[in-house]
Amino acid sequence: MSLNLFDLSGKVAVVTGCNTGLGKGMAEGLASAGCDIVGVNRSEPVETKQSIEALGRRFIDVRADLSNIDCIPSIIEHARDALGRIDVLVNNAGIIRRNDALDFTESDWDEVMNINTKSLFFLSQAVAKQYIKQASGGKIINIASMLSYQGGIRVPSYTTSKSGVIGLTRLMANEWAGQGINVNAIAPGYMATNNTAALQADEQRNQEILNRIPAGRWGTPQDMHGAITFLASAASDYVNGFTMAVDGGWLAR
Repeated sequence: MSLNLFDLSGKVAVVTGCNTGLGKGMAEGLASAGCDIVGVNRSEPVETKQSIEALGRRFIDVRADLSNIDCIPSIIEHARDALGRIDVLVNNAGIIRRNDALDFTESDWDEVMNINTKSLFFLSQAVAKQYIKQASGGKIINIASMLSYQGGIRVPSYTTSKSGVIGLTRLMANEWAGQGINVNAIAPGYMATNNTAALQADEQRNQEILNRIPAGRWGTPQDMHGAITFLASAASDYVNGFTMAVDGGWLAR
């Protein structure tokens, strides 16, 4: 297979929640393969912008709060006006709220579901319409979770939302594959980011996690580069509705 299948030169990727962690890592991976990046964040993604531009790619900074879908038309407009088109959407933005299921509040439920599933769907819908206007197809990559497969504890809305991400990925793939639009997902395992700093600092919990991971280590944002490049590139043109685990073997245990 030609390595040219993985070349993303001249492509434009919209990546939500890319100011830190996995989102930053995936944006950098796409830029390394040739993509220009439209970063959608609530805060200024200073380090991400610097790293993307250091790779010789363009970075467009779009500020938006995806807790409300009213911002979606302006995201599409910014991307189209700045770079002329969209080729890849990475739905990475997400939040989590922790509390016992017996005490979980409606506001914590709604906040998580609005960003993790509602905005993911309606941003995907808007980007799919843009792909159809461009008549060139495109890629949509959703970020699922280990809790798309497992129940977890104290995260009822997060577990529900990430289970829904897999379902939406399949639904959108079924409807849009005929338009040349590939919709797939990545389910990251335990990754060493700022979001998991407390778990890593807890010696007992950290060791329990490591004991469960066949690879024997936490993942890193760089471990997402291969999967995101594959799903964004022509190499995955016949892959539809699939969720790829990048977990060091966690689910195989």
